[in-house]
Amino acid sequence: MILRAITANRLRDGAVVYLGPQGWTEAITEAVLAEDAAPLLARAESPPFRVVCVGPYAIEIASGDGGPRPLELKERVRNLGPTCHPQFARSA
Repeated sequence: MILRAITANRLRDGAVVYLGPQGWTEAITEAVLAEDAAPLLARAESPPFRVVCVGPYAIEIASGDGGPRPLELKERVRNLGPTCHPQFARSA
């Protein structure tokens, strides 16, 4: 089953974040997953969530034994961090 989550970038530092039950989180494992992204997107675009992040949008997620995983390559890269020298990347 393909589920959806909401992702955005935090304004303070540009970090990739996901909409969780209590607000934005950097951990995809804490993201709210749903079949229909419309209610989640509406929540992400309303205050106070909208003033913290920019550009929220829905992504497709595969849920399995290893936890939630973005289906698209672009979203996998965003989830793991920049493709740069390990000294500058964040740990997965």
